[in-house]
Amino acid sequence: MNFDTRPSLFSRLRTGEDDHAWREFDARYRELVLRYCAARGLQPDDAEDVLQMVLMGFARALANFRYDPGKGRFRSYLGRCVAHAIARLKQGRRLDAGQIAGEFVIELEDPAQSELDREWEVEWTDHHLRLAMESVRSEFEPRSIEVFEYLKQGASIEETAQHFAMTVAAVHKVKQRVRERLRERVAEQIAAEDPVDAPGG
Repeated sequence: MNFDTRPSLFSRLRTGEDDHAWREFDARYRELVLRYCAARGLQPDDAEDVLQMVLMGFARALANFRYDPGKGRFRSYLGRCVAHAIARLKQGRRLDAGQIAGEFVIELEDPAQSELDREWEVEWTDHHLRLAMESVRSEFEPRSIEVFEYLKQGASIEETAQHFAMTVAAVHKVKQRVRERLRERVAEQIAAEDPVDAPGG
């Protein structure tokens, strides 16, 4: 999947008239948000409510918000908004779009307000690895991907070599090449979200 960089996407989202931009945002971050909600103990229906609350909040808040990577990375902005929506849901608060937007602007403009929990960081890392793996699959022979995924399941180099009738050296080479490309792809994805390498994320 290819996506615009975050400033470009933010600009399109801010107009409120680009349906493709919202579909793009949803496609990229839906699974991340839903997985994080599940890690926080939410049922699927409640997780969907949180996702919609986050989309609604962004839709309204971005009209007057200017993303500043110098204040915090995108993952931190999104993480705080999701955590805030979960807290609101658990408190039984049903606010209208204007109220949600007002609270989200506060969340977005003051990224030092709260620390993100470990679950969000874990889900964020896994999220980028999933996206990277989807992209990298098309760059290698199917057999190389099968070898790499077999290793990921916990098999040793020797077991993998025996299973695929390969030499140990060949398995090492596949592992190194795929892992290195994954690292590069993850770095590209993160750079697209935070094009300015600023502290605070």
